[in-house]
Amino acid sequence: MKTWFITGASRGFGSLFVKEAIERGDNVVATARDPKAILDRFGERPNLLAVKLDVTDEEQAKDAVAQAVSRFGRIDVVVNNAGFGVIGAIEEISGKEVEAVYRTNVFGLLAVTRAVLPQLRRQRAGHILNVSSIGGYRSWAAWGVYASTKFAVEAISEALAMELKPLGINVTIVEPGYFRTDFLDAQSLTTTESTIVDYAETVGEIRKLAVSLNHNQPGNPALLAKALLTIVDAPNPPLRIPFGSDTVAAIEAKHQQVSAELESWRALSVSTDFAASQS
Repeated sequence: MKTWFITGASRGFGSLFVKEAIERGDNVVATARDPKAILDRFGERPNLLAVKLDVTDEEQAKDAVAQAVSRFGRIDVVVNNAGFGVIGAIEEISGKEVEAVYRTNVFGLLAVTRAVLPQLRRQRAGHILNVSSIGGYRSWAAWGVYASTKFAVEAISEALAMELKPLGINVTIVEPGYFRTDFLDAQSLTTTESTIVDYAETVGEIRKLAVSLNHNQPGNPALLAKALLTIVDAPNPPLRIPFGSDTVAAIEAKHQQVSAELESWRALSVSTDFAASQS
């Protein structure tokens, strides 16, 4: 039996992660800004603790961890799932809009991670899963600021994995593509207040695509939630796990593009070293 600590657990992937974990008999600490939504869905259960948590509030994060340990004695799996998206051209997105998405997607993840690490270090065991996105591996027009938050999540996770491996704690980056959740709904994806006509052929088309894809995405979120159980049960879990054929294809395409560009410019790239006789 494992004890899970899941952020953003009231809907979307977070709610599905809760479902899979409690139904197999694990303990779950499900956190959300409105924990009542969790209880309304799952009811009172001995292996479920619904806790109020705004991930941008560090004191709330520490208190949520304390409640988790008080109730279940330990924490085995941390799922940093809380987050939201913003769509718009780099020029269109205001500083206020940028700060809001970073506050949750990056600073919130850091706050929860810092709050839970003392417990995991005491245990010398645990597994942190940071929910990124295909946008954390490859950016795209209209998604630049959102993708930048997920690039940050991946950089943080890579370093964290190195720091925690000697302590017996694993880190995995979860990279979903387009899954049929409510991510493209207004409650999870904001659009910029400002729009600029010059970006109609790029960003404007992506906005239209987001509307047409909403609830028509190719990925099955229930299957991703089940797959997550395989990851947390693995004796040697991966650092990075993409989910969805669209994600795998996008990663492969980026690898090919980077490899081709590197080869094309290799001579100039390596020409900046000191010569052996000068070093």
